[in-house]
Amino acid sequence: MSSAPVPETTATTAVPRQAWIMLAIATVGFTINFWAWALVSPLGAFYTDALGLSALEKSLLVAVPVIVGSLGRIPVGALTDRFGARAMFPLVSALTILPVLFIGYIASDSYAMMLLGGFVLGLGGTTFAIGVPLVNAWFPPAKRGTALGIFGAGMAGTAISAFSTVQLRRSFGLEFPFTLVAVLLAAYAIVSWLLLRDAPDRPAPAGGSVLRRTWETFRLPITLQLSFLYAVGFGGFVAFSVYLPTYLRDAFELDAGDAALRTAGFVVLAVVMRPLGGVLSDRFHPVPVLTVCFIVVTVFAAISALEQPLAPLGTVAFLAMAAALGASSGAVFALVAIAAPPGKVGAVTGIVGAAGGLGGFAPPLAMGAIYGWIGNYQPGLWLLSITAAVAACFTAWGMQSGERASRAG
Repeated sequence: MSSAPVPETTATTAVPRQAWIMLAIATVGFTINFWAWALVSPLGAFYTDALGLSALEKSLLVAVPVIVGSLGRIPVGALTDRFGARAMFPLVSALTILPVLFIGYIASDSYAMMLLGGFVLGLGGTTFAIGVPLVNAWFPPAKRGTALGIFGAGMAGTAISAFSTVQLRRSFGLEFPFTLVAVLLAAYAIVSWLLLRDAPDRPAPAGGSVLRRTWETFRLPITLQLSFLYAVGFGGFVAFSVYLPTYLRDAFELDAGDAALRTAGFVVLAVVMRPLGGVLSDRFHPVPVLTVCFIVVTVFAAISALEQPLAPLGTVAFLAMAAALGASSGAVFALVAIAAPPGKVGAVTGIVGAAGGLGGFAPPLAMGAIYGWIGNYQPGLWLLSITAAVAACFTAWGMQSGERASRAG
């Protein structure tokens, strides 16, 4: 397979103005819902002190919204294929208000209630599987990598949460950040219901029940291959975004505010690089872009495993990983746009997105268990380096044959 771009006519690459409007609305909604999804993580240190949590309990607290938001993408993606993003985006945004207010006003003095609230808060993370099929249907193939990269930048919601949640709690009280996000979710639910539109020529879903379509999608080889790559790329980003404050506090003795700001810097760079990953994929093809990204993660995860001082080598290593993980996330969904069968983009997105979230669920639990057992995080970072190396090799040699088989099928 050549990595050179395929020339297309102006007619096939022209993008209607309404497509950019829909992309903007979807990206704003994704950002707000991801902000809600990430509210618990920056307050992990606060809840640890207030509730007397162990390292493993703290890891579980911040990881529960991740796994629910990830698994929830599977049915939400299939439902989006069936009912469209115009119905699903306002509905999920409105439902996410409930766990946000529950955590902010009711659950904060009980670990069991916090876990329950975090479980339902996972709804916010499912909106990724709503936006991808919406954007994919509005844009021509030659522009989908760029458009999906821009939409994926909505994961900046985690950066907003990292930057603001601790400071808002300190300035206005624990309830304020949750109240603010609930208001934004309500406003977006109304605006998206009024303004959001599905593409008039979006592919109709295949017949059968949601479960049957999901199972048929799961059985596609390309679905499992992309799921692995997204589990490494986006999963690595999610793992760092939810656990980096704890890691920096334990490994380098930073205070909660400093750790949160450094985490926000990591997230911001990953967010900026995600659209670039899509743009580069449109230009060169996603396979070489992904290969380079995973090689970068391999090298700098190994450097981080040596626990170098943050100034400067440790910081450079984390920022390099942020850039590579962000770009790889954009490149994976540029590949989804190429390889996913028409009418199944939402279902493929749901499964691949779930794999990415699940890829971010296991590492925080493993890191907490490792730290509680041996008192440092080095084995977890070495495991990341090895996994990224496997992903680089698989992308370079396995994905080309996998994509050819998908097209032949």
